[in-house]
Amino acid sequence: MGFSENQKRIKRKYKNLLIAGLLILLAVLLIFVPLLIEEQFMLASILFMVCSFLPLMIKYEHKKVTSKELVLIAILGAIAAVSRVPFASIPSVQPTTFVIIMTGAVFGAESGFVVGALAAIVSNIFLGQGPWTPWQMYAWGMVGFVAGLLKNTWFMKRAIGRSIFGFITGFLFGWFMNLWVVLTLMNSFNWAQFIGFYTASFYFDLAHALSNVFFLLVFSQSWLKILKRFQKKYGLLTAYG
Repeated sequence: MGFSENQKRIKRKYKNLLIAGLLILLAVLLIFVPLLIEEQFMLASILFMVCSFLPLMIKYEHKKVTSKELVLIAILGAIAAVSRVPFASIPSVQPTTFVIIMTGAVFGAESGFVVGALAAIVSNIFLGQGPWTPWQMYAWGMVGFVAGLLKNTWFMKRAIGRSIFGFITGFLFGWFMNLWVVLTLMNSFNWAQFIGFYTASFYFDLAHALSNVFFLLVFSQSWLKILKRFQKKYGLLTAYG
């Protein structure tokens, strides 16, 4: 019995690594290939994003998730979304990324991805939907997914590791979101404009990164205890990684 469970765990691990590798490859293509396609930047980018979404959504759809587990994911997604609203007047400072990281760190990669995608689309009901919404869904979803892949590593088990992860993802989130602006406004690719957009966003990305560090340092330990206690007590999302 134990051997069978161990085999299943190893199989899940390799599946997650395979999906992670595919998503990293698609992310690289998402950044570089559209730049080589004249006047089709946005179309190519959306196509790659859809290709990245599909493996995760199909995999999650085939899981035997209970109603209690769905409620938990919905609640965490709502918390991540609503927590963004009061901070809307402070650019790039919000606890949404923190909640998404904690979800992935406790409940696994796929749950982290779903909560990240939910947080973007639900919060934008209050803050405004637009062409940026799918990009936010993808970016926050990937933050949760990677946090879940790293759940058993030093990055998620130590406060300093979580803080480093939060700092890095704060910048990566901003850089990814810059991409849709660049692809929307640029009629043809220009390196000077491209670098200018990214340079102008530095202080906003830094604010996001530092706010992630603050929330992770101050609240992550208590959140881990609460979420793990809840997970153990009700046996929720214990089989997913």
